[in-house]
Amino acid sequence: MAKTIAIVNQKGGVGKTTTCVNLSSALKSLGARVLVCDFDPQANTTSGFGVDKVTSSPNIYDVLINHADIKKAILSTEYADVLPANKSLTGAIVEMIAIDKREYLLKQALEQVGEQYDYIFIDCPPSLELLTLNALCAADTILVPVQCEYYALEGLSDLISTVRIVKRSLNPGLSMEGVLLTMYDGRTNLSLQVAEEVKRHFPGQVYATVIPRNVRLSEAPSHGKPICAYDSLSRGAEAYTALAQEVMGQNQKR
Repeated sequence: MAKTIAIVNQKGGVGKTTTCVNLSSALKSLGARVLVCDFDPQANTTSGFGVDKVTSSPNIYDVLINHADIKKAILSTEYADVLPANKSLTGAIVEMIAIDKREYLLKQALEQVGEQYDYIFIDCPPSLELLTLNALCAADTILVPVQCEYYALEGLSDLISTVRIVKRSLNPGLSMEGVLLTMYDGRTNLSLQVAEEVKRHFPGQVYATVIPRNVRLSEAPSHGKPICAYDSLSRGAEAYTALAQEVMGQNQKR
């Protein structure tokens, strides 16, 4: 059965989508069977794999709301299998309210294909509402990207308290996969200070791999490719390959 990992942080611009696209594709290049579920109405993960978010149908909205077959919604790309999203997912937040056991809709959908994969990644929206709650109920673990900037830890306490509530009442098995430092610049005192602060707050849970600030990482999405396909020799590609090896190594130990 697949290990399901939600990539979550209610703060925007911390590298959730970048991590989802590049970590999953790096794991596939290492031989893992990977599915990526785009659960953000902005659908940047979908387009990050070169999938047209406007025309892709059925998508995750159709699976959850219109009872579409999840197997027909999954698209195979050379980088990973993708369960696409588009802006119609915004409406799902309202429509799901009237559905019984609404917190478990995503979990029930992903369980149908769990045997086919080693890892399922869920790219969450930058907020703590019903979509993110569904992702937390569907996940075995959470991976939290934290950018190395001044307000890095702001809002993380809200996320952790939400995770505690979900763990207590909806998903007792939910645990921390790891905390990932992103947009790291080792030349600045600020990045070093933030890294130390994050490690102090999350002892033993911060990845050894850090994701550097890298122009090529920023360029890759506009070409519909993960960084390992866009520029495999860039610092960003090297970092995500190292992270994939770290994630794989940790999961083999458990």
